[in-house]
Amino acid sequence: GDAASLQVGDAVLAIGNPFNVGQTVTSGIVSALGRSQLGINTFENFIQTDAAINPGNSGGALVDAEGRLVGINTAIF
Repeated sequence: GDAASLQVGDAVLAIGNPFNVGQTVTSGIVSALGRSQLGINTFENFIQTDAAINPGNSGGALVDAEGRLVGINTAIF
């Protein structure tokens, strides 16, 4: 996948293991691109999505509608 090809409004799927209940998939859209200044000083250029992300999703894949990896679920704000 290629995060650079994402556009606001694109469909995405967040894959993870929230609350240690087993693998789950939630769907959403790209809400914003290039987010920064989130208090995580060593990282910039976040993808914001409205897909449900919960504790335990961190490290899971964020994929586009074609199943291509475009990001890694990192933080909840």
